Amino acid sequence: MTIPLKYDLHCHTTCSDGSLSPLELVQRAAKQGVDILSITDHDTALAYQLLDASNQLPLKIIPGIEFSTEWRKVNIHIVGLNINPESDALKAGVAHQQHARKERAERIAEKLTGYGFNDVLDKTLKIAGNNNIGRPHFAQYLVEAGAVSNIKQAFKKFLGSGTSCDIKQLWAGLPQIIEWIRGAGGTPVLAHPAKYNLTRTKLIAFLDDFIKAGGQGMEIVSGKQIPSVTKDLSSICRQKNLFASCGSDFHQPGENWAELGQFSTFPADCEPVWKHW
Repeated sequence: MTIPLKYDLHCHTTCSDGSLSPLELVQRAAKQGVDILSITDHDTALAYQLLDASNQLPLKIIPGIEFSTEWRKVNIHIVGLNINPESDALKAGVAHQQHARKERAERIAEKLTGYGFNDVLDKTLKIAGNNNIGRPHFAQYLVEAGAVSNIKQAFKKFLGSGTSCDIKQLWAGLPQIIEWIRGAGGTPVLAHPAKYNLTRTKLIAFLDDFIKAGGQGMEIVSGKQIPSVTKDLSSICRQKNLFASCGSDFHQPGENWAELGQFSTFPADCEPVWKHW
């Protein structure tokens, strides 16, 4: 009997908001039994440059990226899988999103400064360790400043959807995101559909727009999720004739619900995105 390969097609490194370097993440994934991995850092493919300088890797890598966009005032993430990190299309997308990310960070820092916090941007840059600042880095700043007791509270009070520091409308539109991914030879996939708090009707409406713009897949498994969610997402995936993907959305050790390779079982009745490559 042939043992199926284990795919983890969504995870993050220190190049965006993860806590492990690209090589550390690859090594951890291999120890967790992952056979094929895609690093999908936010708005950057830097991890692949760093891995090129490494020794022979213990598993197969599928280059990927995660872009942010907005749909009906909801922040949506699109993963690009099997991309060419060196393509002009991807480089254009990264440059645009990095500029938007920088502007967003400046606005968040300005908002937090208005609450009386000091040196917000400089200290958050130091936490990030690079210029790819995201909300998790601001959340860590707030924890270290003593304003909140943990990351979850930082999002609930300051950074989450609908809060005073929730800055939107800076990302590229959905059609542009998909154009960049497909222009880089990649497959556009909706990341973690169950995490946007969309009703089923709105999720269907989004997928209609996604498909119209050239979207091709959706994650039917994101980390450890309850069986009913997987069943419903699988049904929608088949209904819309989309390729199915899966991933842990790993950011750091200790989050057992998002550990590399340790996500819910991939349903057998959906067409895996990797069969398309």
